[in-house]
Amino acid sequence: DGQPKTLNLKQLLDAFIRHRREVVTRRTIFLLRKARDRAHILEGQAVALANIDPVIALIKSSPNSAEAKQKLVQQAWQPGAVLEMLERTRADLCRPEQLDPKYGYIDGSYYLSPEQAQAILDLRLHRLTGLEQEKLVSEYRELIDRITDLLDILENRERLMTVIREELEVIKQDFGDERRTEIIQTQRDLTLEDLITEEDMVVTLSHGGYAKTQPVGVYQAQRRGGKGKSAAAVKDADFIEHILVTSTHDTILCFSSKGKVYWLKVYQIPVASRAAKGRPIVNLLPLEQGERITTILPIREYDENHFIFMATASGTVKKTSLMNFSRPRSSGLIALDLSGDDTLVGADITDGTKDIMLFSNAGKVVRFAETDVRPMGRTARGVRGIRLKTKGRVISLIIPGDNGTVLTVSENGYGKRTGMDDFPVHKRGGQGVIAMQLSKRNGALVGAVPVSDGDEIMLISNKGTLVRTRTDEVPVLGRNTQGVRVINVADNEQLIGVERVEEPDDNADEVEPESSTDNADSDV
Repeated sequence: DGQPKTLNLKQLLDAFIRHRREVVTRRTIFLLRKARDRAHILEGQAVALANIDPVIALIKSSPNSAEAKQKLVQQAWQPGAVLEMLERTRADLCRPEQLDPKYGYIDGSYYLSPEQAQAILDLRLHRLTGLEQEKLVSEYRELIDRITDLLDILENRERLMTVIREELEVIKQDFGDERRTEIIQTQRDLTLEDLITEEDMVVTLSHGGYAKTQPVGVYQAQRRGGKGKSAAAVKDADFIEHILVTSTHDTILCFSSKGKVYWLKVYQIPVASRAAKGRPIVNLLPLEQGERITTILPIREYDENHFIFMATASGTVKKTSLMNFSRPRSSGLIALDLSGDDTLVGADITDGTKDIMLFSNAGKVVRFAETDVRPMGRTARGVRGIRLKTKGRVISLIIPGDNGTVLTVSENGYGKRTGMDDFPVHKRGGQGVIAMQLSKRNGALVGAVPVSDGDEIMLISNKGTLVRTRTDEVPVLGRNTQGVRVINVADNEQLIGVERVEEPDDNADEVEPESSTDNADSDV
């Protein structure tokens, strides 16, 4: 009754039943009013059909419809078949509540109301056929039965409760399925991860060691050659170095420059705006002096039949069972033994039967079978994967799939897609074949990622600029080509990386490029 109260179960049921009584009663009154209005019109039309010849003569003799309506109301008419039905029921059964007492059946005659007279004037000629007259009378009889039933609901409390019960049974039949969630009384198995909503996040790590996460929908797709938008606010000497798309419930294996691995949950990385720097990684991981994170790898679960395949900048590769990383330590573990100034540039999960592709900054690639590398322990140094020339270094490790293409990009913003089958399989340790033809125009090779039709990629520059674009807009070209412009880099700005968006936002708005693509298509 408009007051907040604390009720027990019996009081709740009583309040619900009283509410349902009120709802059903109001609905029945509404339906009764509508039925009576319709029956009143049909009653007048039935009277007109019983007196069809005088009614037609009256209408024909009237100069206009207003006078015809007035004459129909003023004259008394024989009730015809209406009298029989009124005698079987109550005389006021079909009478609207606001109807004037001078209208209706009075002393053996029937007096039409203005509403009935107007309905008679609006009556179409085809309703005068015998079949239509029968339909009209039949509808009138059905309305009488309907009105009688509605009145019974309003006058009989037991009938009202029967209607409420039947409606509840229908609700039970339609929605009374088994409970889909389990209610337990203990919180012993509840962890912090159970309280975190699982969603896809963009994880970024800058060269200076600032980490943050953002929802993947923050970045809208742009066409090839767009200027992009800032991915993070970075210092003058800093730039975004690593980016990946993963779930908040995943674990990130963080491989450092000293060959150690650290464990970090995605939800432990703070969520920040696009303009924020993020949180220093040294506040999240116990890094030593001069140690920095070089590779991050998302892991959902650990399996003894899978391996982590790693590659260093000097061309060394190593395969280690994933189970060797299943026991996190807060202080980190040694992932591989590095010599000199060598660093880890790539890591991926394999099943022991894949092919391995190593791309160098000289535009070369070597592809060999994973079986050429035996499983090793965590502290092993590994074996040679690719032979590099002076100042050469490995920039990407790829586990090729059955289909799709490899997207390669250079430091001056040029890129292309090349089919996986275009890269031949050789033994490990060779110099490789050409992956992209390099020149002064496109610069050194800086990134290579596997993509498929419909994928989206994120391109990162050393000034913190990010462009999200569809791979369909990058043409498929052969290995011995320079590619087309995929991002406009400013003066003193270079592209430093590329990442594939696993689940792109299909509803992202398309943004036209802010400047010319410099006749990109003609640069092929």
